[in-house]
Amino acid sequence: MGGARRGGLLVPHVLGVLLILSEAGGGQWASASAASAPPGCAPWCPRNSVCVNATACRCHPGFSSWSGEIITSPADSCDDINECGPPLAASCGKFADCQNVDGSYYCTCSPGYGLVSGATMFRNESENTCQDVDECSSRQHPCHNSTACINTVGSYRCRCRRGWTPLPGFRDNQNTTVCEEMSFPTWTPPPGIQSQRLSGFFKRVQDLRRRFTPASAQDTVQDLIQSVDELLKAPGDLETLALPDRHHTVTHLLSGLEEVLRTLAKAVPGGSFTYQSPAGTELSLVIQEQGHGNVTLGQSHARMLLDWAVAAGAAGSGPAVAGILSNPNMQKLLANASLELDPERQAELEETHESPLYGVQLSLLSAVNSVFLSNTNTTKLDHKVTFAFSHSPEKPGTRQELICAFWKGADDGGGHWATSGCRTLGSRNNSTTCQCSHLSSFAVLMAHYDVEDELLALITTVGLALSLVCLLLCILTFLLVRPIQGSRTTLHLHLCICLFVGSAIFLAGIDNQGGEVGLRCRLVAGLLHYCFLAAFCWMALEGLELYFLVVRVFQGQGLRTRWLCLLGYGVPLLIVAISAAANKQGYGRPRYCWLDLRGGFLWSFLGPVIAIILGNAVIFVTTVWKLTRKFSEINPDVKKLKKLRVLTITAVAQLFVLGCTWVFGLFMFDPRSWMLSYVFSVLNCLQGLFLFVLHCLLNKKVREEYRKWACMVTGNKYSEFTTSTSVSSQSQTRALRSSESGI
Repeated sequence: MGGARRGGLLVPHVLGVLLILSEAGGGQWASASAASAPPGCAPWCPRNSVCVNATACRCHPGFSSWSGEIITSPADSCDDINECGPPLAASCGKFADCQNVDGSYYCTCSPGYGLVSGATMFRNESENTCQDVDECSSRQHPCHNSTACINTVGSYRCRCRRGWTPLPGFRDNQNTTVCEEMSFPTWTPPPGIQSQRLSGFFKRVQDLRRRFTPASAQDTVQDLIQSVDELLKAPGDLETLALPDRHHTVTHLLSGLEEVLRTLAKAVPGGSFTYQSPAGTELSLVIQEQGHGNVTLGQSHARMLLDWAVAAGAAGSGPAVAGILSNPNMQKLLANASLELDPERQAELEETHESPLYGVQLSLLSAVNSVFLSNTNTTKLDHKVTFAFSHSPEKPGTRQELICAFWKGADDGGGHWATSGCRTLGSRNNSTTCQCSHLSSFAVLMAHYDVEDELLALITTVGLALSLVCLLLCILTFLLVRPIQGSRTTLHLHLCICLFVGSAIFLAGIDNQGGEVGLRCRLVAGLLHYCFLAAFCWMALEGLELYFLVVRVFQGQGLRTRWLCLLGYGVPLLIVAISAAANKQGYGRPRYCWLDLRGGFLWSFLGPVIAIILGNAVIFVTTVWKLTRKFSEINPDVKKLKKLRVLTITAVAQLFVLGCTWVFGLFMFDPRSWMLSYVFSVLNCLQGLFLFVLHCLLNKKVREEYRKWACMVTGNKYSEFTTSTSVSSQSQTRALRSSESGI
């Protein structure tokens, strides 16, 4: 019975073996079939086929010919079908691979996966039970003993243990990673800086380095921060260093702290760590495995929101570290640091303030916040990082703003503040929000922009003040000195009145302090427009009067006073009225209470001015030409040198009196043209002085009146003065005529 049972079991086993042989060894089976083929079968059937009849053969399962399943030509062959390839690839299921064999195929689990049954192969997707194999739990440890094995889906990786770093030539989180125990980074004093306080600090750093072990990383971090606080709390001889050396020291301290803290943070136990020193310095750390999504990190001085993928960088291996060190005690070393503005922001400021930016005055409002990550390539991040920095309460004034700046090291070891890559989003509740595309040491600064040339502003103020005094003297002279009364004196009087009022308004109200264009600013702009146009109109009338006096001498007088006033005050009033009706918003600008530069509104002033200057230029040339002929006719014996001197004095007088100095202003297309700016400002601010010299001091009748007044004030008799002057009255009269003709 036992034999019968064994026989019953043997039959299926033999049949199974024969079936596998029939599938795997098609060639031998076909040869045997052909050799023992019954009569009437084709003797030419190729390998891996079976005879059908005398004229046809059929390929075995798993094989095919180019003509199909039935072969009718001795030239055909039966070739293996690749069941694992397209177009009808066999499906083995998830985490499995197809393996092709002659006439068939089988499936195996992908590397890192295995069947639940422990078998090595299966036939189709329905038999797939592949699942992840935990390589780290196998008896044969796959990682070096300096690393920890981390199982992953389908594989594993070897990560350095906490407090260890990869050996040179190895990378963390690789299957072949080999690590060594972490060491305190080398940090030496900055070269070329002579300071006992700094030398003492780096001696303490070297002591911390010698005593360091990964197990004491947290205590070492705290001791290091306290050492930095002691250095900054009493900088000693660091404060006496030259400015470049102080900023070199700051750059060295900030970069060194980032490198040391980035290294030591990887040995700090736990996922996060926060420390606040007695001096107010705060450190916040987050250490965690790789991941994605936003992470918030912060303390009382600063908060940071970043994508956690940014912390790890492209390498993406090992636990990632993010940290913020906020130090409020660096103000002494950062005093008088310069600022490098982003070019686009500087262009915006110059457009807003309508002036070049001559400098920036800075005040540090927040702590210096050093941000560091495991990722050391942070000069240009794929995702911007958002910060919120706390600072002392401060409200920006005129030409001031709160800015987010970072400390930028220079090639020579120094450093300065910069804003490129960072923008200020807004301020609220003593906190300023910033967004940056790179990382460094950040702070909130109050920037006061110098959009005025201080020397030019001083020249303008002093020149206008002097001109106002001189113009007032001119006005009093023209009103009180009777010997010079006449049509020309009337012209001089009204010209000086217009210039006096315009200069006074300019000096008192040209600056728009609030930055908002209100009623006061528009009124000042309108008055300035009118006063200076009126001054130019009176300058034009001066030119006409000069023409009548010199060119048309002995041919009648000029215009009457009422017509002069109508033209001198009425024409500018008409121009201003038309301009205001056409565009009243054109009066006033954010910085200056003057005409708006947009829309061509400034031509309501430049147009008449250019016309008057061109007209006066024609009169000037005609006058000089006529004067040359006149001098020759009146006194043919006058020497050539005297002619040249008189012509020169006359030309210079005409140049200033008729306002030709404003020509320099017409060529000031670029506000950075400092040479033209200085020439224009000096000449026009002193125009009152020039008028006083030309019309008062160079006029002998006026000088006589001044001497008379001086004698009356001092109590001297005037008779002596009149006696001395009456002797040469004839020669004085002749000289005065020629002088007044030129003036």
